[in-house]
Amino acid sequence: MSQAVAVREPAQDAAGRRFDRIQQLVEEYGASRSALIPILQKAQEEYRYLPEEILTFIATALDLPPSTVFGVATFYAQFSLEPVGKYVIKVCDGTACHVRKNQALISSLRSRLGLKEGQKTTSDMRYTLEIVSCIGACALAPAVVINDRVYGQMTADKMKAVLDEIERAEAAVGDGKEEQ
Repeated sequence: MSQAVAVREPAQDAAGRRFDRIQQLVEEYGASRSALIPILQKAQEEYRYLPEEILTFIATALDLPPSTVFGVATFYAQFSLEPVGKYVIKVCDGTACHVRKNQALISSLRSRLGLKEGQKTTSDMRYTLEIVSCIGACALAPAVVINDRVYGQMTADKMKAVLDEIERAEAAVGDGKEEQ
């Protein structure tokens, strides 16, 4: 079995391609102020966060002050200026979830993911754990969202099963046995 070897590209080529992709987005949405949020959303989909150099490039491409672009990127909770994992796990900490013992779930998750106090993303960049104020699914308390999928009435055991399923899927992709 041959092992894939990652080929490192010169940093400037990689950076140039990153800016090329953003330039494509600017051409697709137009270089106007009203295109800022859709461009930021697509850029974040591309990189899973908004790197500073990308925000500066977008500001230049849209002829906006960088402070405006950074202001929008930091105002909306949907944007992240920090790298996030492939799987973003949002644990609801609204009243209903808190009353239904989400703290045990959070502790279990932090332990399972090996996250230290204050650390949100695993070192392998697979998972990011976020505690959010409310996801609007009180009837499902305690609720968790992993990327765009909602899981309700979660317990530590149910969460373990979900993470085990993710790990099996990741292993299958790594082995080339991904489900169709």
